[in-house]
Amino acid sequence: MSYQIVFMTASGMDEAQRIAEKLVEQSLVACVNIVDACRSVYRWEGEIVKDNEVLMLAKTSEENFQAVAELVNEIHSYDVPEVIAADLTQLSDGYSSFLRDVLYG
Repeated sequence: MSYQIVFMTASGMDEAQRIAEKLVEQSLVACVNIVDACRSVYRWEGEIVKDNEVLMLAKTSEENFQAVAELVNEIHSYDVPEVIAADLTQLSDGYSSFLRDVLYG
């Protein structure tokens, strides 16, 4: 089994909470950490934009990534939400068991 951490941002705490709850309710992710008040600087439509955002870190399986991305794109307020995954290559035995139990029953 391959696990990933999915990085996402949201416009605020309410949106992050709504997205996190949907992902967990649908068993697409085992857990979402929500980190309030990150600052993002990026180029959008030719302009440099500086926004206050909320960072979300979701733990899931590699096979669930596409479904996670689709759900986030469907319910997110942004035209192009950030949904980026990184493979988790080392996990403690206990956390690996938690992910397996939650994601695979």
